[in-house]
Amino acid sequence: MDAPLLFSSPSYEPLAERLLLASGSRLEPGRLERDRFPDGEAYQRVLSPVRDRPVVLLAGTVDDGETLRAFDLACALVRQGAARFTWVCPFFGYQTMERAAKSGEVVGAKTRARLLSAVPSAPLGNEVVLVDLHAEGIPHYFGDGMSAYHVYAKKLALEAAKALGGDRLVLASPDAGRAAWVRSLADELGVETAFVAKRRLSGARTEVTGVDAGQVKDRQVVIFDDMVRTGGTLVEAARVFRDRGAAAVHAVTTHLVLPGESLAKIVASGAITTVAGTDTHPRAMALEGRPGLRVASVAPLLAAWLAGEGDFDVARR
Repeated sequence: MDAPLLFSSPSYEPLAERLLLASGSRLEPGRLERDRFPDGEAYQRVLSPVRDRPVVLLAGTVDDGETLRAFDLACALVRQGAARFTWVCPFFGYQTMERAAKSGEVVGAKTRARLLSAVPSAPLGNEVVLVDLHAEGIPHYFGDGMSAYHVYAKKLALEAAKALGGDRLVLASPDAGRAAWVRSLADELGVETAFVAKRRLSGARTEVTGVDAGQVKDRQVVIFDDMVRTGGTLVEAARVFRDRGAAAVHAVTTHLVLPGESLAKIVASGAITTVAGTDTHPRAMALEGRPGLRVASVAPLLAAWLAGEGDFDVARR
């Protein structure tokens, strides 16, 4: 069978270029024509023949517009004869609402998973590849016609933590929800852990309710979380560790969402020395090179997965 054709949504074109380089001849670029009508409606045209070819679509669900355009393209690729369809979704949005905590709340993670599952079935099957989800249960929201894989970028997180913390590393969690995962990473590294408990007051505000700071005095504390948005929780936790004598506090994450001036505010706080993450979200690529930010690419990880190579921590629905 021919090498898979790689298509991407507009904001993921830079990562698509990195993925093509990391894959060598094992992926071929697919060609698209894009435009917009005067009323804002998106125009997309598939220029590469896809019949009987395996097809890969690289597109995160970063917002509603991007998600719907990617869904439209996915449907077209299958309808035009793709033999197998793989949706590589480096950042699955809508993860904050992965369950209903109050009566009447809309579970966006579930409805978006159902949307992706509605892509017509290719003859050899459909699959979605998700990276470092906020909640382990999200793959189970996908329908039977879409095999869902949860790939962990643990190797990149460990490398970043070791580079930042050196032999004085303490690995920390900013909330109880990630404590078990952080403890497992710390066990692999053979380092101590520290934790901060928080309570969410609103969509943008939290407060610290408890601390297990461990032995952070004169140590390099690396806070690990799956994503960084405004960074408010990270800054609060970092100040706690600074108050307890940490020599420096860094943050390691997978998804650098960082809307607006979030990165500048984190750096200006003085509480966090470095924010390190990956290019799973387009904002990471837009901010790459800014002071206080380190970005590693997931392209080699995704290339190895698509080629069926490497040793992965993977959960399959």
